[in-house]
Order: sequence, then C-alpha cells, then structure tokens
Amino acid sequence: MTAAQADLARARSDFPDHRDNPANSRKLRLERPEVKDGAACWRIARDSKTLDLNSSYSYLLWCRDFAGTSVVARLDDGGADAEPVGFITGYIRPERPRTLLIWQVAVDESQRGRGLAGAMLDELTSRVAHRDGLTTLETTISPDNKASQRLFTSFAERHGASVDREVLFAADQFPDGGHEPEVLYHIGPLSF
Repeated sequence: MTAAQADLARARSDFPDHRDNPANSRKLRLERPEVKDGAACWRIARDSKTLDLNSSYSYLLWCRDFAGTSVVARLDDGGADAEPVGFITGYIRPERPRTLLIWQVAVDESQRGRGLAGAMLDELTSRVAHRDGLTTLETTISPDNKASQRLFTSFAERHGASVDREVLFAADQFPDGGHEPEVLYHIGPLSF
C-alpha cells in the first residue's frame, strides 16, 4: 500500500459516521453521479455561496456527460435514492488526455469539516487514473479561496506531486467584472 492509498483509507474512515450524534450515523458513499443528481449538485453549489453558480441545466448535463470524471457523496440511508451531500465535477482535457481538470468541489454545510472533499478528490482521481492513466491534475482557484488552496496542496502532498501555479485568467478578462483572477494549479506527476 502506498502512502497515498493509506491516506485515502484513513480519509474514508474519518468521515463515515457521526460518533457524537448517533441519530445521524449513516455512512457516506462515493459514486459516479447520475442525471437525477444534477438538481442536488446545483443546490449544493448555490448554497455554498462561494462557487460560481452555473445554470441548473449545466449540472444536469454534467451528471450525464461527465459522470465518469465526476463524483458525488451520498448519505447511505439504505435506499437507492439517497441525495448527494457533496460533489466534484471534472473533465479530461481534450489536448491533454492524461490531465483531469477539476471544475467544482462542493460539500453541503452539514458535512463540512470532516475530510469529505479530500476523500472525494482521492476517490475520483484514483478511479480516473486506473481507467485513463491520469498523470496530472489541474484546477483553478481564486486567491481568496483558502479552503480550496489547502485541499489541493494537501492532495499534492499525499500523492508526492509538485504544484505549479500561474494566473490562467486575469481579473480583467472576465466580462462581468468584479471577478478575482483564476490561478491555475498544475499538480503532477501523480502516481497511484
């Protein structure tokens, strides 16, 4: 078992139950999204108050067309219709087929602070790596988003990868104004 695999196993064991609240002891499952998850992903993104909210239509399409490069976390209530409490959307870059770009990461407020975002990221990248030979992860993060900066730098540390940063889109490139620059985080090489 590699250090990254051990960290993933530890991350998964860190969030499955609420020991301080037995009434809320359902397990979390990490799965590929389905079209029916699009509405919940849109709601989680909206309620985050930090993500750029895309149209509800785009979340439905994402759960259909990019399910293989995305993940949802569900509270397991024993039924098949458990609603997502977190998600990550991503896609393989067309010109770089071994690079996964992470578009959005969101966790419902009720599940924050338990390592769920890191566990979802590890699950997703492991799945994509084994299927597509993933070697690089990319994402963009605005300078004020400290939580995302910690998430992706700790991911790089767990996987023994370096992080290169550069401004991908300057603030003045956004036509609607008032947007911070988007800094590209290029993480790799990854080993799984």
